[in-house]
Amino acid sequence: MYNQLMNQANPKLNSADAGIAFSANVVLYIFASLIVSLIVTGAKIGEETDAYKYLSYLAAPVALAAGSAFIMLFRKQSIRDVAPIKCGVKYYVIAALLIFGLLFSVSGLNVLTLEFLKLFGYTPREESSYLPSLGGGLIVPALLVIAVLPAVMEEFLFRGIILSNTRASTGDIRAIFIVGFCFALFHASPEQTIYQFICGCVFAFLAVRSGSVLPCVLMHFANNALIIILYACGATDANGSLALPAAADITVTVLAAVAFVGGIVWLALDKKPLSKGGKGGVKNFFITAWVGVAILAVVWILSFFIR
Repeated sequence: MYNQLMNQANPKLNSADAGIAFSANVVLYIFASLIVSLIVTGAKIGEETDAYKYLSYLAAPVALAAGSAFIMLFRKQSIRDVAPIKCGVKYYVIAALLIFGLLFSVSGLNVLTLEFLKLFGYTPREESSYLPSLGGGLIVPALLVIAVLPAVMEEFLFRGIILSNTRASTGDIRAIFIVGFCFALFHASPEQTIYQFICGCVFAFLAVRSGSVLPCVLMHFANNALIIILYACGATDANGSLALPAAADITVTVLAAVAFVGGIVWLALDKKPLSKGGKGGVKNFFITAWVGVAILAVVWILSFFIR
């Protein structure tokens, strides 16, 4: 009954459009990356320069802005249809618990995943090589480009357009896992794939329960911003982990794990019902999303060989 009411309230939403949105944004992202490569090559900009790093970071949000605008105009969907804002205060508290847990506990999966991939010859880039100069006031543009823009544009696409359109046909549970899969694949980082999948699912679960994308935007921003700030303060080691004494590190990890579990349980106990969806929703999504999935799968595989 709840799913039927949701579809009646949003007749323009369907999983096929979610797949189109994913594929279109992936294609535009690849195109934007190629343009950046041409600019870098033509201007002879070195990979270790700030100009190169900022151009690389801008490719995704610019492409997602264009792709999201296109799909919404093409399918005549409004921001209100796909990215509602209002929600209860408790969901911001839950968001704070979840991001603390993800950053300082669950992110430890990246280290385990990396060690596993190294068995197959995978060599990651150094953490510092991803970031531009952060000294003095330079941290401000870094926060804008690496934290604010991705948080807004990625959440609008994944927890907005894709989640809203997908859950209208597949139901909430399947939509959450589809969004987690797409989010992890979009980042195309082998050592972070499992962590990104968990983040994608958790963010989607929060969006479903809260009925808003705003808590997810704030979580996403906090994740990226804290990484930048901690690195700028010299509070992280070569692996990007907090540089703390063993006892303090264990304490923070345990507290973060408790916060994460608490946040998930709190969401699970929410009285708002989860929609079950109908038949064919998942199939319809992948019929139109296969282009984006195929492209990113190739990029993911190539990352093992091109550093």
